[in-house]
Amino acid sequence: MTSEQPEIVEFGEIYAHAVTLEDAIQRIVDRVDSGVGGYVVTPNVDHICIAEYDEQLRSAYKGAFLSLPDGQPLIWMARLFGTPLPAKVSGSDLVLPLLMAAGERRQSVYFVGSTESVCEAAANRIARAAPGLKIVGWSCPRFDPSSLDTSEIDRAIEAVRVAKPSLVLVALGNPKQEYFMARYEARYHPAVALGVGATLDFIAGSVARAPVWMQQAGLEWVYRLVREPGRLWRRYLVRDRAIVGIFLRTRARAVRSAR
Repeated sequence: MTSEQPEIVEFGEIYAHAVTLEDAIQRIVDRVDSGVGGYVVTPNVDHICIAEYDEQLRSAYKGAFLSLPDGQPLIWMARLFGTPLPAKVSGSDLVLPLLMAAGERRQSVYFVGSTESVCEAAANRIARAAPGLKIVGWSCPRFDPSSLDTSEIDRAIEAVRVAKPSLVLVALGNPKQEYFMARYEARYHPAVALGVGATLDFIAGSVARAPVWMQQAGLEWVYRLVREPGRLWRRYLVRDRAIVGIFLRTRARAVRSAR
């Protein structure tokens, strides 16, 4: 069992742990077996930029037991900070091997988010890849963190609680999935939750993922922007430009600390 806390690398106001994919899987399945509960976040450039002004997201990160670097740019930045990360561990790369490992331990999973058709298609593919895994259900609630009407979310959480899964895959998108996990983890304890973004869509085949060479070149965002310009142009071309200033500030801080 892996108990030692991994080193962290800071990116502006949030951080990532220095772990490999294999280490992340081991830590998560061990966490399930321990009955401690908790949740996993997967920071990328967009998370880093949002965290500059979003105190709720920063707080959610502080509550996570594991933070996995989701994106090649984080690997490059960490290297330039002088605190290299061993590997990119994106949610999309993690989920299937994690569920296969969970299946070997006869653990179970529940999905929160996306759509009924995506969850059903993803469940069918996951069942074939991880035959020992128990898929105990899914809920597709609308989640407005600022709304006083939580009835839809309450029903989803009650469904999770009744199903008693080992793992909860939360596919509400950033930062809603981080808000959800931080706000409600106690209500479905001791399940371990992971924010997985569009991973269920990728598994279901409803959304195509960038070719491997684009992922490795740090160009996955270009692929997604070309495919969904109306939804993503503001994120990639406006909001995420802040990463330049955040990188320079964080690198200067790292240099000062090294002296």
